[in-house]
Amino acid sequence: MTAEQALQVLKEHGYKYTGKREEMIRIFAKEKRYLSARDMLEYMQKEYPALSFDTVYRNLTLFTDLDILEVTELGGERKYRFRCSTEDHHHHLICLSCGKTRHIKSCPLDGMFGEPDGFTITGHKFEIYGYCSQCEEVHP
Repeated sequence: MTAEQALQVLKEHGYKYTGKREEMIRIFAKEKRYLSARDMLEYMQKEYPALSFDTVYRNLTLFTDLDILEVTELGGERKYRFRCSTEDHHHHLICLSCGKTRHIKSCPLDGMFGEPDGFTITGHKFEIYGYCSQCEEVHP
């Protein structure tokens, strides 16, 4: 997803266009990695010193509800990133240090058991955690 697409989703759903929302979306577009609410607050306080954690969290929740952001839990904390722009079925490698992600094109579920008897799979999520090549030097 691009920043422009995300802003269009907000507009289509009747949400007010604000500088704070645009800034959050632009940060996600630039960073291309998972960010926590705390990370976002730190980025945003340079431009908006009085910004509250609640405002950041409410907007992250809104963006998630509108499918602008994906959410996962890393280290006991919710982290957010732009929803993938590809509709192809894929999964992610996620760096535990910097939050960068990389697509995995094959699906491990296919090799596990295919379509189980008496159950229709409507969706699933598979993530592999570790360290990217830049971060593994710090985390051997």
